[in-house]
Amino acid sequence: MNFTLSGSLVTLLSERNIRIVSVSGVPKTLCIPVQDWSKVAGLLKREDIRLVATWAAQEVGEGFTVHAAYAKTGQGYALLQTIIGEDASAFPSITPHYIAAARMERLIHDMFGLIPMDHPDLRPWTKHEHWPSDAYPLRKEFATDTDMPRSEGEYPYIEAEGEGVYEIPVGPVHAGIIEPGHFRFLAVGEQILNLEQRLGYVHKGIEKGMEGRDAFSATRLAARVSGDATVAHSWALCSALEQAAGIDVPPRASSLRAVLCERERIANHIGDIGATCNDAAWSFMHMQCQRLREDMARLHKDLFGHRLLMDLLVPGGVPCDLQPSDMAILQAQTRTIADEMLQLYDIYENNTSIRERVIDSGTIAHDDAQGLGLLGYAGRSVGLKTDARADAAYPPYERFPIPLATCPGGDVAARLWLRFEEIQESARFLDNMLAHMTEGDTRCAWAAPEAGATGFAVIESWRGEIATWVRFAADGRLDRCHIRDPSMINWMGLELAAREVPVPDFPLNNKSFNCSYSGQDL
Repeated sequence: MNFTLSGSLVTLLSERNIRIVSVSGVPKTLCIPVQDWSKVAGLLKREDIRLVATWAAQEVGEGFTVHAAYAKTGQGYALLQTIIGEDASAFPSITPHYIAAARMERLIHDMFGLIPMDHPDLRPWTKHEHWPSDAYPLRKEFATDTDMPRSEGEYPYIEAEGEGVYEIPVGPVHAGIIEPGHFRFLAVGEQILNLEQRLGYVHKGIEKGMEGRDAFSATRLAARVSGDATVAHSWALCSALEQAAGIDVPPRASSLRAVLCERERIANHIGDIGATCNDAAWSFMHMQCQRLREDMARLHKDLFGHRLLMDLLVPGGVPCDLQPSDMAILQAQTRTIADEMLQLYDIYENNTSIRERVIDSGTIAHDDAQGLGLLGYAGRSVGLKTDARADAAYPPYERFPIPLATCPGGDVAARLWLRFEEIQESARFLDNMLAHMTEGDTRCAWAAPEAGATGFAVIESWRGEIATWVRFAADGRLDRCHIRDPSMINWMGLELAAREVPVPDFPLNNKSFNCSYSGQDL
């Protein structure tokens, strides 16, 4: 991974007379005084440096640490941390500088009981109103072998007054077979004034469940963070584990991981294009996309043993390989599907009824998207160029770069166009990768690092950048793992997009983002 930004931050902080307490670990982590935590965030924001994630960890006998990862296009990533003393319970919030930190810091408050001072909204996020108020699951002393007592409470939703203003509560149980989430609309007539999300109904305790696991068991759990991004989440965790252990996987393993991840990208884009059109009652596109995605799933089952490519990555590489005949089959199907999607795009472009529904619907302004740090194709549909395949330059993308398509529209039409375009980009990448597949081993031996070793990795999933941080305890087991799915940020983008959209067009906007409920609820 590219960590050039770390050196730039050392220089920048020194020039601004901000003390760096220590620089330690691999990758290098800059430790700064807690009183400067928010000040540094404001400085980085003014330098157009993007917040990737912020999280907390409990230290043995030393209280807690709060961490943050930052990134800048062309300079890669940097890690910062600050120490909260054993007798302290608060730290300066960075939400006033980075909107994306709002829910991440609410999560820190829910899971650790630490208070981000000057945070504008400390209502519980993942901790639902029926959780005991003194339950902090990511603290080491939290008992996982007993049931929590049920409390009674009520979530204070945002309210509005005015002539004709009314609420529309939707979910968490939906008519379709989807994950549970609650949407509270404020509307006048059919016009949405505000959308407030209440998620957290599928809290699985992933991060708590990572504690005490070995690397292989942890990778299986990561594959289940969000099932439609199983390859990308497995890859992110494996990369962080391998960095902590000082292991470089064989080039062929990296190439095979990329093949799996790009196939996952194509399959999900195809499925969502069809589902978005179905929300506008255009069943033709939905059926064609379902057919193509099913073709992909059946080939995945034949070649890799799983329709959705689950459990195909392990620390040190991949447990499978492709024969030349297998690669030829993959190439042929990928080309055929890409060609069919081009034909379907022409039909979509000439269908007046769907175009009238998606153009100018759910538009997000460039400055709002940039301020939020919108990720993946949702960000690229507003002209942002955030893509971990380029920003982190991890193998094999440093040898086979993917040209990034962007457009300025910011509406449902733009998000759909980016999906069509990314299918073609990924298909060209796969054709090139499979034609020039590196020879050699597909995995190397795994050797667990010493206690205290850390790793941080980012992987570009089909939704956008996944960020994963790990720290080892003794005996090769994990002490702490933090995972930031792109949905943690992009759900907030949907709230922006839904404003001033008619209620019947919300499903189009929701599917155009297709954020993961499960992925943001760990």
